[in-house]
Amino acid sequence: MNLPETMRAVEISEPGGPEVLKLCTRSVPKPAADEIVIRVAFAGVNRPDALQRAGLYNPPPGASDLPGLEAAGEVVAVGVAVSDWAVGDQVCALLPGGGYAEYVATPAAHALPVPKGMSLKEAACLPETFFTVWSNVFMRGGLQAGERFLVHGGSSGIGTTAIQLARAFSARVFVTAGSDEKCKACEALGAERAINYRDEDFVEVAKAEGGMNLILDMVGGAYFPRNLKALATEGRLVNIAFLQGAKSEVNIAQVMLKRLTFTGSNLRPQSNEAKAKIAEALMAKVWPLIEAGQIGPVMDSTYALEDADKAHAHMESGAHIGKIVLDMS
Repeated sequence: MNLPETMRAVEISEPGGPEVLKLCTRSVPKPAADEIVIRVAFAGVNRPDALQRAGLYNPPPGASDLPGLEAAGEVVAVGVAVSDWAVGDQVCALLPGGGYAEYVATPAAHALPVPKGMSLKEAACLPETFFTVWSNVFMRGGLQAGERFLVHGGSSGIGTTAIQLARAFSARVFVTAGSDEKCKACEALGAERAINYRDEDFVEVAKAEGGMNLILDMVGGAYFPRNLKALATEGRLVNIAFLQGAKSEVNIAQVMLKRLTFTGSNLRPQSNEAKAKIAEALMAKVWPLIEAGQIGPVMDSTYALEDADKAHAHMESGAHIGKIVLDMS
């Protein structure tokens, strides 16, 4: 396929707020031996993009400096070592960066087929959140059927995905959210109990239920000691972000007495091999559920590529429920 030499993209002109996102022209990427190039139809907008924009989350070595960690579209070029994909295939993919552009290169093993019956717009919302939730809730956190699971930020892209996946695998799901509207949305997705953190103390709710077996937290800061109190004996806490700060005090005696486990991860810095294993697990365990209509992304809003700054402002306002995407058309 003959590709253009240049493409539209959005770059980070300097570290700062949403206004530093600027439309630019870049060269169309060429695939390395194990990569594919995707003509992007839609790209997901995620909080790590905002962290990168602010200068707090640098791309890994060799990755594009453009923001954007997930996209969906059509394969337009394949590397010489790629056999699983062909030009013309429709895919969604986890990206090392570069999603805010009309074309992007990514390891072929990090792409998945667009689920049957799903639009490219919806498919663009799958990779970042589903890779993150599956690897942290199930692979790292070990969530089992019947366990009590609490996810903070239940109405976020991560939260709405975690609710659905946990329910699909028969866990009892509890969430926190910041408004009654968001709480209702979470319960409609399958949460047994949504806690408006402005009105209720999630620790007390958790204790009344016998404690949580697993907590997925992206808040950090003052939530850390409260999470420890909310966990049941032998409970697990998985941190994937720290919106309220990366530092907190730990009561080690509490950890010892309740035999708690604390872990966490970042997805982007992990090896290509580790991400490929997550993709394989999703294809085997989760894609059949998506194609059966049991789970899927919750869509909030769509912005044109040139309005990426507005998409970031909306995301950081916290007003959204579910996923925000950029449209390349």
